[in-house]
Amino acid sequence: MIDPAALAFDIDGVIADTMHLFLEILKDHYDVHTVTYADITCYRLDDCLDLDEDVLEGAVARILDGNYRASLEPFPDAGPVLKRIGETTGRILMVTARPEPGPIEGWLNRLLDGQHHRARIVATGSFEAKTDVLLENGIKWFVEDRLETCHLLKAAGIEPVVFNQPWNQEPHDFLHVGSWLELEQQIAFR
Repeated sequence: MIDPAALAFDIDGVIADTMHLFLEILKDHYDVHTVTYADITCYRLDDCLDLDEDVLEGAVARILDGNYRASLEPFPDAGPVLKRIGETTGRILMVTARPEPGPIEGWLNRLLDGQHHRARIVATGSFEAKTDVLLENGIKWFVEDRLETCHLLKAAGIEPVVFNQPWNQEPHDFLHVGSWLELEQQIAFR
């Protein structure tokens, strides 16, 4: 069982359904209607999607700076489970490879309404930098959607919990969950 006081989270692909937002941005801003969620079979989008580099970079930039008309949605039950963790432990730590929290900070505050004062976002700017932040904060478990990051975490003594996505289906030995309710069942709430 996972100790909620030693648990932290990635944001994109774990809490925030960023890839569905990406698809909406492609449709709305770039008139690209041919890409589906199931097509995103690797984390590096240029490796699995046959799209112009400017379109890919433009869509990702829109996600990071909040310049889109679509709505970013959380994964089902993410808010209630995170709020329960905040109530139980007094803190919710989220560590992202985004270069800065930007508009995701306000979005998370709304999602965690009532527990947002206990939330802390650390933007590392790289996947590799997550490990040091987690170790400095006494984190033993980290929910992540990028398998390459999971391998780095495991090598540093942090147990990854893979949040299942089409892009992380390669074989691995990590704990994995398919939903927030499934994750909640793995947490040892007192």
